[in-house]
Amino acid sequence: MPASPAGASGPLVDEVTTAAYTVPTDAPEADGTLAWDSTTLVVVHVRSGTTTGLGYTYGAPVTAHVVDDQLSAVVVGRCALDVPAANEAMNRAVRNAGRPGLVAGALNEAMNRAVRNAGRPGLVAGALSAVDTALWDLKARLLELPLVRLLGAARPEVPVYGSGGFTTYDVRRQDHQLRGWVADQGIPRVKIKIAESWGTAESRDRRRIAQARHSIGEAAELYVDANGGYTRKQAIRLDSYLMEHQVTWFEEPVSSDDLTGLAQIRAATAVDVAAGEYGYTLPYFRQLLGAEAVDCVQADITRCGGLTVWLRVAALAQASGMEISGHCAPHLHAHAAAAVPNLRHLEWFHDHVRIENRLFHGTLDPTGGAVRPGTDGAPGHGLSLRDEEAEPYRVG
Repeated sequence: MPASPAGASGPLVDEVTTAAYTVPTDAPEADGTLAWDSTTLVVVHVRSGTTTGLGYTYGAPVTAHVVDDQLSAVVVGRCALDVPAANEAMNRAVRNAGRPGLVAGALNEAMNRAVRNAGRPGLVAGALSAVDTALWDLKARLLELPLVRLLGAARPEVPVYGSGGFTTYDVRRQDHQLRGWVADQGIPRVKIKIAESWGTAESRDRRRIAQARHSIGEAAELYVDANGGYTRKQAIRLDSYLMEHQVTWFEEPVSSDDLTGLAQIRAATAVDVAAGEYGYTLPYFRQLLGAEAVDCVQADITRCGGLTVWLRVAALAQASGMEISGHCAPHLHAHAAAAVPNLRHLEWFHDHVRIENRLFHGTLDPTGGAVRPGTDGAPGHGLSLRDEEAEPYRVG
């Protein structure tokens, strides 16, 4: 068998293909700083012989072109078993294309806000992450192992929390969603969005927090996510109200880029401060931890560099005495989350769960508040695209 570019023999990557699917939301959605009515899933398939691995990210459809134009040629012909080598090669290949950001060159503040999820600074990071996770899935399938068995399990199950509670929801819709998670599915922790309109609707934020606590009762955990919409002082002033309603998780009270502000808020509040979903490189997480800015590190496998880097972030967090939480894309995180000892939980995000359940075979059941990846014995992460269901949503 011919040697791969990494210098090792083994099954080679023969082909990389991409597709993008835009799925409308089931209702208007918004958080503290952004509103949307659809979500785009960018799917990557990596083939070796007759075996195919699947990865994906959430972002602009042009992410697929980044894979096609910048990354595919780097991966094809490499040994499919040497995923870290492929990850490093992709990082080097996109150095000038914008590993932190294809669109970073000429953005004003309004444009920065508009492309928050599309790629400032993460088009290239999302593309690289999708290819990396597809390669890990391919490797596990080639070895006929569930991905968690390939990685080595640290726990039999992965705790999840229900995540939604969008600022566009009225009282009835928010109540229905939260009760569905807690009462119907037995998920004992839930999260809502706050900091509506960049923190200018604080009185409504407060009412919605109180309403959420009423919906879930006293026993369930309540989390809030400001998506960076508050000022530092505003977030600190909210602390007493959060404590009154037994909120235990305050996500991105200010921007994830404001490490000093996060650290100040963490020092001033009793609620756990979390951030990291917009970490696109390993050095960012080192800086986040070094600034003592959070009580729990979030990392997103679809943005941070794939499973390869997500596991490294988990190790950095553990070395700092911190836990890690998986951000969104729950079915893609599940096996990796089960492989780390310092996991806190995984975000069961309404938008992504709805899309993943609709477009993939092999999705997991969170009933009881946890998922158990790999228990069915399916190789890889166990997901496969429902082609007929997905095709109507295909774009580009």
